[in-house]
Amino acid sequence: MTQIRIATFNLENLDETAPDASPSLDDRIALMKPQITRLRADIACFQEVHGQERPGVPRDLLALKALLAGTNLDGAPLLSTKPAHDAVFDVRNLVIATHLPVVKHQQLKNDLVAEPHYQRLTAEPPDPGPVPIGVERPILHAQIDIDHAAPGRLLHVINVHLKSKLPSDIPGQVSDPKRGIWRTADGWAEGSFLSSMKRMSQALEVRRLVDRILDDDPEARVIVTGDFNAEPEEVPVLAICGNVEDTNNGELATRVLVPIEHTIPSDARYTLFHHGRGQMIDHMLVTRNLLAHYRGSEIHNEILHDDSIAFATDTKFPESDHAPVVAAFDFD
Repeated sequence: MTQIRIATFNLENLDETAPDASPSLDDRIALMKPQITRLRADIACFQEVHGQERPGVPRDLLALKALLAGTNLDGAPLLSTKPAHDAVFDVRNLVIATHLPVVKHQQLKNDLVAEPHYQRLTAEPPDPGPVPIGVERPILHAQIDIDHAAPGRLLHVINVHLKSKLPSDIPGQVSDPKRGIWRTADGWAEGSFLSSMKRMSQALEVRRLVDRILDDDPEARVIVTGDFNAEPEEVPVLAICGNVEDTNNGELATRVLVPIEHTIPSDARYTLFHHGRGQMIDHMLVTRNLLAHYRGSEIHNEILHDDSIAFATDTKFPESDHAPVVAAFDFD
């Protein structure tokens, strides 16, 4: 029997720091390495992994490699989003770390959904017409062989980081970028609308990818996981799930993605703590055929701090402000 543990964890801007900066990368690793060890993940999906540069060599995921050193993922191949020149992005890479064989992988960004265009109402100077509303982060899709004894048993793992709810910038509307001070309320509202447009564009592309996978193989095993920046009842999550209650089409029941968090007690079901309330914004959605192999989930949120309070600085809380989610499966 093949036992697989799959995790998702937003590492919150994992990067090297200047020598006099606090917290240092070493400070962060000292707190976060035990979290990685506790996951015992065979497949780990990370978000917000920054790249580091060294003279004469391509940008690499050096901070992440240092974090994984000494854990069960030490030396695991790192599959990452990357720009056209084939290094890694400077900031906020998606990464899949696993010792299991990756048969095929791809990244998608406006491949299945055209880039949105919109004419901003509050921009100064005004937009002459609709302008591109860029989607910052790609989607990372890997096909992983999960069983050495029976090669060819593939698991589709889709790692996502949807746009945050922070309002998108609008020319002439932000008077103090460092403190996030907006000149007008309708400018802030339009910035928030643009962010929701980006988030939904990504969610639609994920859903279209899932449907294409299932078109090619109706029995495909698919997991969509990562930081959705949306709670279970919000439209981006529902759009990716494709519930029959929303489509009103029972023939699509086999294409529904199921949030595994439903098996966790409601009072422990959160991955971010904000303004005194736990929010479930990091998800793991699975095709129904995976439920037969599903053995349970964990959310490691026991010491998660409130990221919104005035004293919740990175100096006092060097670890991530997200809690990791891990699920266990048995494949016989």
